[in-house]
Amino acid sequence: MCGIIGIASGEPANQLLYDGLLVLQHRGQDSAGIVTAESNTFHMAKGQGLVRDVFRTRDMRNLEGKFGIGHCRYPTAGSASSSAEAQPFYVNSPFGIVLAHNGNLTNSDELEKDIFREDFRHVNTNSDSEVILNVLANELQKVVTGYELEPTTVFRAVKEVHKRVKGAYAIVAMIAGYGLLAFRDPYGIRPLLIGIKNTDENPEYIISSESVAASALGFNILRDVNPGEAIFIDMKRNFFSDNGAVNSELSPCIFEYVYLARPDSVINGISVYETRLRMGRSLANQIQKDHSDLKIDVVIPIPDSSRPAAMEMANGLNIPFREGFIKNRYIGRTFIMPGQETRKKSVRQKLNPISMEFRGKNVMLVDDSIVRGTTAREIVQMAREAGASKVFFASAAPPVRFPNVYGIDMPSVKELIANGRENADISEELGVDRLIYQSLDCLVEAVSSVNPNIHRFETSCFTGDYITGDVTPEYLNLVESRRNDKQLSKDLTASNQLDLNLVSG
Repeated sequence: MCGIIGIASGEPANQLLYDGLLVLQHRGQDSAGIVTAESNTFHMAKGQGLVRDVFRTRDMRNLEGKFGIGHCRYPTAGSASSSAEAQPFYVNSPFGIVLAHNGNLTNSDELEKDIFREDFRHVNTNSDSEVILNVLANELQKVVTGYELEPTTVFRAVKEVHKRVKGAYAIVAMIAGYGLLAFRDPYGIRPLLIGIKNTDENPEYIISSESVAASALGFNILRDVNPGEAIFIDMKRNFFSDNGAVNSELSPCIFEYVYLARPDSVINGISVYETRLRMGRSLANQIQKDHSDLKIDVVIPIPDSSRPAAMEMANGLNIPFREGFIKNRYIGRTFIMPGQETRKKSVRQKLNPISMEFRGKNVMLVDDSIVRGTTAREIVQMAREAGASKVFFASAAPPVRFPNVYGIDMPSVKELIANGRENADISEELGVDRLIYQSLDCLVEAVSSVNPNIHRFETSCFTGDYITGDVTPEYLNLVESRRNDKQLSKDLTASNQLDLNLVSG
């Protein structure tokens, strides 16, 4: 998961892009980048770290132009952390193109070979985002005649991209001298929406991963980019669209609503906050039905994304809701971090219990999900150390048993605590007195009931059913080899050494 944003404005785009990336920071903390367009010239600034740390005053001054794209990265493909893989990426032919990508391609290795052997293009990093950029550039080169580029020509190229590229991708790109391009994979797995701001001339537009970026910048939400749709906004801010992908069916990633997106976002016409309330309501019903023997004194959320579900559970059970943990907001998301010991240490730095809320009580802890179990195990131990008599644990999501290959770096299947384990075994591993998981049917109902027009969701991390239909056992073995802790730590060391060499050289 990454955050992407595109701006077509009547005023300088640099501050809008910066402010938008700040709002999308939760989607990626590894690196950030901005490219602006001034006539036929691109201006770029990018680097490792948080948005506030990457861009200096001199960078902002150099980012001239009224069009631009931005990206904040959370690595799912490529090395664990490297400045070379900060986005957007750039190619100079044809026209000059910059691109930022949220998602993960499932045929990236095959495409990279084709790009070299057949398209005569070279990829400089391990990022699948650079792969899709080169595929787009090559398809544009095939369809362009002369020196002019029409929106219909751009859409023809995007249709060919859809034919070649597999997996999940939400894209913002710019073509030098022509305009802003955005498109989404035929399943609409990763989110992408359009905002509009009316002016005396043509409207201004924003393309972003979440609605919060648009609303924070004063844009009204126009709609989501449809699955398989391409949007093109020329330099005069004329708006063109094409629903060109065949066999498109909106199947958004359900984990966006569980954990990834901000609660104040609306994605695919669905309020994230409302879905989390309904998840809590469903858990309360499940406890009343199947766990009525539990004597719960207090419901405590694991901050932050589980808070709405915990509040609604407490309301449904008529049990006090309390804040039991204080969160250090300067620690990154722990399930992203490679290395078990790093994650364990990070949990203790990230959360600190309020002892009075635990002492002598039977506590129901509520979290959005359990992935490796590292965070949950440490939190349960903290609750016991704070004096809890009994510790129950409820997950707003079902057991995560399979890797996600569409843009969420859920780890090696061997590191998923629920893989191959029954509920009792997981309970023992976590050290809880009772473990309650949301059922998949109830989760889907909680999300789909907010927008009944969506009939299918991407739920592969719970079911192992990959909707793109191209995920083979061989591919999953490849994912396994690249995502285990040992390999990620090795990649991180190599990437850090590469960055040191670049600096010293």
